[in-house]
Amino acid sequence: MANSVRSTLHLKRMGIDTHEEPIVYMRADCHVCRSEGFSAHSRVMVTTDRSSIIATLNVVRDGFVLPTEAGLSEAAWLLLAARPGEPASFSHPPPVESFGAVRAKIFGHAFGEAQLLEILTDMATGRYTDIDLSAFLTACTAAGMSLDEVVWLTRGMVKVGERVRWDHAVVADKHSVGGLPGNRTTPIVVSIVAAAGVCIPKTSSRAITSPAGTADTMETLAPVDLDLASMRRVVDRENGCVIWGGAIHLSPVDDLLIRVERALDLDSDAQLVASVLSKKVAAGSTHVVIDIPVGPTAKVRSLDAAHAIARLLERVGNEMGLAVRPVVTDGSQPIGRGIGPALEARDVVAVTRGDRDAPDDLRERAVLLAGEILELAGACTAGGGQTEARNILADGRAWRKLQSICEAQGGMRTPPASSQRFELTATAAGTVVGIDSRQLARAAKLAGAPADPAAGIDLHVRLGASVERGQPLFTLHADSVGELAYAQAYLAAHPGIVTVGEAS
Repeated sequence: MANSVRSTLHLKRMGIDTHEEPIVYMRADCHVCRSEGFSAHSRVMVTTDRSSIIATLNVVRDGFVLPTEAGLSEAAWLLLAARPGEPASFSHPPPVESFGAVRAKIFGHAFGEAQLLEILTDMATGRYTDIDLSAFLTACTAAGMSLDEVVWLTRGMVKVGERVRWDHAVVADKHSVGGLPGNRTTPIVVSIVAAAGVCIPKTSSRAITSPAGTADTMETLAPVDLDLASMRRVVDRENGCVIWGGAIHLSPVDDLLIRVERALDLDSDAQLVASVLSKKVAAGSTHVVIDIPVGPTAKVRSLDAAHAIARLLERVGNEMGLAVRPVVTDGSQPIGRGIGPALEARDVVAVTRGDRDAPDDLRERAVLLAGEILELAGACTAGGGQTEARNILADGRAWRKLQSICEAQGGMRTPPASSQRFELTATAAGTVVGIDSRQLARAAKLAGAPADPAAGIDLHVRLGASVERGQPLFTLHADSVGELAYAQAYLAAHPGIVTVGEAS
């Protein structure tokens, strides 16, 4: 009992966003740090009467927290379900035995199924530091993974998270491997497919390194932070939804790995496939269409790489009981006009509503993918998917379904508009011969997207378009003078984002 008292501090919510990494803040001179021998970056088990977590220690010299307090980051506070002032005890966590298999992988040994499950279980319970996660990802990328290892990784990622089951023989889903600004087909595809009578409960992600994720864009049209019960209610009523997947904890290890993977700029095929398919299995999907854009500044740069990913997706999907249909598409330029949550939502509404001036490329990409889903799900004859999808758009069924889904999720909203704008114009007449998708996305982020949903870029030209000197190429949107200036400085330093060649 005396030892328990000595290792007790009172919890304080610090309100610090550490992006999913649980952090505990303690004074260097507090009795717990001194008695337990804790130092900066120690792994610490934090235990209350109701739950426990493992967090990384940040040591505070003075102020910030009292010697009788332990501060928790937002991630740690929510994981622990802590209460202000609640007493908690602190101890050294047991050694992470599963990391031995990661070391073995580094030296060329393959993972076994049980080893991967143990590793993923330890990750899910917070026993792996970011350094440990980095070592795992690096080992998997450098040494490569066999088909069996990718299947076991995918299966394990499903097992350590929540899993949703639906009372439908066919549950459709759609995913894009990403790397292409705009391309916000998901709300349109869901509206078409749900209107055709196919169940499509879509869970989507928020942006990590891009100007917008599907959840960010959809959130400008309707609430997306729904729990599982609310998601079921929407799907039962409308056949589909578009919500943020993080709210229902599907494949939570994947979220941890993605965070570190992006920081390391590692993106192996094995990890990509396990990431995508684990989320689909966990969401209860049975039939999945996956968009693989290919282009010089997209995530996938060559047709050979796209076909390799497609084959792996099909083989792992088959092992997981999923019908997977990869679709290789053109990723040479952004899809749609808007880059950023509200601007992309505007395009989604324009296409789904059937506006005459809606972006044709976004409409055609959505029709292609929706048609593939309808065929894969058996909702139409082989080869008739695009015709059916186009009819559902043309006769207003898709627009009515999007409105109904938004209302069921909490009410349809009007996307916000920016207060600050800057037009970048062509310095000479000619033909648009290049559009750098990555630099456009970077400029949109510097303007404030996605944190500011109205920020981003409105693209006015396409590859091959003829332009005159002084004609607008794109418009930068921001909601503060400072962010607009910040993005403008980036544009000035990168004048070739849209390249205009000599007129033919």
